[in-house]
Amino acid sequence: MAEVTIRLKRLGTKKRPHHRIVVTTKTKARDSRPIEEIGYYDPSKKPAYVKMDVERANYWISKGAIPSPTIKRILLKSAKASS
Repeated sequence: MAEVTIRLKRLGTKKRPHHRIVVTTKTKARDSRPIEEIGYYDPSKKPAYVKMDVERANYWISKGAIPSPTIKRILLKSAKASS
């Protein structure tokens, strides 16, 4: 079975990226069809705009999904903000 990961899927135009936070297998291409889309991230806004279903992210992590380093930082920031 392929390893499941939580990572960013790039959208937007040249020099104006925004991202979707997706759950997908590690071997799939970055922009391929994900298992589930759980959020949105736009780093061009100041401060960066993040909308993520933290409950679904925690569900997938409990099932063995490995978050990317960027997703780990986003989850930590959202945990600090909600505390």
